[in-house]
Amino acid sequence: MPYRVCFVCTGNICRSPMAEYVFRARVEEAGLAGLVEVDSAGTDGWHEGEGADPRTVAVLEESGYDSDHTARRFQPSWFSRLDLVIALDAGHLKALRRLAPTPGDAAKIHLLRSYARPSPESAAQAAFAPAGDDLDVPDPYYGGMDGFEECLEMVEEASLGLLAAVREHMEGRAA
Repeated sequence: MPYRVCFVCTGNICRSPMAEYVFRARVEEAGLAGLVEVDSAGTDGWHEGEGADPRTVAVLEESGYDSDHTARRFQPSWFSRLDLVIALDAGHLKALRRLAPTPGDAAKIHLLRSYARPSPESAAQAAFAPAGDDLDVPDPYYGGMDGFEECLEMVEEASLGLLAAVREHMEGRAA
């Protein structure tokens, strides 16, 4: 049975599809394409059935990622088939925890940036960050392209740590 990961933001047109396509690329590069399934959804149904925001598509394509996407709303019944539910900000985390039918399902929910491993350059800066540093991926929807580029950087940074965690979980299931 494949290991299943679902990324969740508000409308499923900016952050979560970006995370989905970046992480799917990491999974494929790691040779885990048949073993790990990746998708995304939104906490709200505002954009259900629509494609990704054109700025998300542009940033993904400029960086060599696929971007064929149709927005959908997260359903509580999905918890039973998912191994990890990855929230893009604290608001999504809270909304998903309210939807979780069981404590075990709530334990599957994590913030994406909790998997970020700072680069050597940013490690020095992180030493000066306040305790409890914000783990949200900011919503780029109401801003310009620079917000989408920043979002992609945060997603890419966290994807490697998330991939390591998924591998560890998969090994734990096999044992």
